[in-house]
Amino acid sequence: MNILILGATGRVGSHIVTHALQDGHHVTVLVRTPEKVQPLHANLTIIEGNVLNQEDVARAVQGNDVVISALNTDGTTTLSDSMPFIIAAMYQEGIERIITVGTAGILQSELSPELLRYQSSESKRRSTRAAEEHEQAYRLLERSNLNWTIVCPTALQNGERLGTYRVRQDILPQGGTEISVADTAEFTYSQVEASDFIRARVGIAY
Repeated sequence: MNILILGATGRVGSHIVTHALQDGHHVTVLVRTPEKVQPLHANLTIIEGNVLNQEDVARAVQGNDVVISALNTDGTTTLSDSMPFIIAAMYQEGIERIITVGTAGILQSELSPELLRYQSSESKRRSTRAAEEHEQAYRLLERSNLNWTIVCPTALQNGERLGTYRVRQDILPQGGTEISVADTAEFTYSQVEASDFIRARVGIAY
């Protein structure tokens, strides 16, 4: 399978690249700094470019079967600005499957089901900027015709991969407070072959 991974040099994205290459897939990454992509691999294609450039995104999407985005907000509007380019390029190529990494803040609140978690008393965040940016990307996917899945981890920790965690559609698993980067990446990658959470958000926590 040909997989495009965006955010490939980030904490979660780099783990996803490793999983995909280990399973024998051909991986394409679109990165601003190619030197950051390590290690090099025969099945890895590195495209230098920026997700905020529509032509770069179109070039990267071409020839792939699935798109995985582990882009983060970086305190900017990268997610909401790049998502229309990603969706348009996928339409152009006839690709339907996209898996993205979001945040638990855009899951539904259990206490106030009409609200998202970041809008409710469940959220302990001081700033809602990142969650608002993730919500914009979610709404763009929701309005699309794509088969999307948004993996929504709670507080990301740099711990080891345990391989055991809880997931729940549209809601954070009860009492979940943290999840490792490695386990988040493993679950995100597993959705390439799975169809349990098509057009849905998935809360993930220990």
